[in-house]
Amino acid sequence: MNIKMVTNPIAYENTYFLSNDEATLVIDPGNDTDSILSVINDIAKAVAAILLTHTHYDHIMSVEAVRKATGAPVYVSPLEADWLYTPTLNLSGLPRHEHDLPNVVVNAAEHTFTADTTYHISGFDFTVLATPGHSQGGVSFVFEKEEIVFTGDALFSGTIGRTDLNTGDIDTLKTSIKTQLFTLPDNYRVFPGHGPQTRIGAEKLHNPFFLD
Repeated sequence: MNIKMVTNPIAYENTYFLSNDEATLVIDPGNDTDSILSVINDIAKAVAAILLTHTHYDHIMSVEAVRKATGAPVYVSPLEADWLYTPTLNLSGLPRHEHDLPNVVVNAAEHTFTADTTYHISGFDFTVLATPGHSQGGVSFVFEKEEIVFTGDALFSGTIGRTDLNTGDIDTLKTSIKTQLFTLPDNYRVFPGHGPQTRIGAEKLHNPFFLD
């Protein structure tokens, strides 16, 4: 499996592109639509699915453009399915963004995830883990064969997701990370929603939120 990444200007959010011999998966298409579509065109394999770790606006701003260009279905947590088309819930419609951000409205997803379930899509095999705490429907994607995990805004290199937003809770997030992510093998590479890659073992040893 090949992995490419675009870091979007808004919030420096990471969009990931996974490709195999059959198809491509797109994870969290952010705001840089032109760059995202350019990578998809360069890969030149059908997009089998758009996977969302959660639905804050910075992770979903190009969902409609990718869906329109590729016909790919969208997968999201059922706990945040309505956030896609509700700007106050995906945070684009908050008063603080009145002058710097348009309301983000995405059509309903075709599919909702079932947690702790393994999905088989066009030659990709991955398990969806519920990792709430940054938001109520946050999920992570574990690709066991490749020994990698996409953590959205749950776990970052040297820190964790913010918990001061709607439905955020620091105790919930720390529990999610300890029980769902830190139980993965130490060598697993972590691909977060913002910032650089890391490894599970490094975060267990050095992440300051887990040193007490």
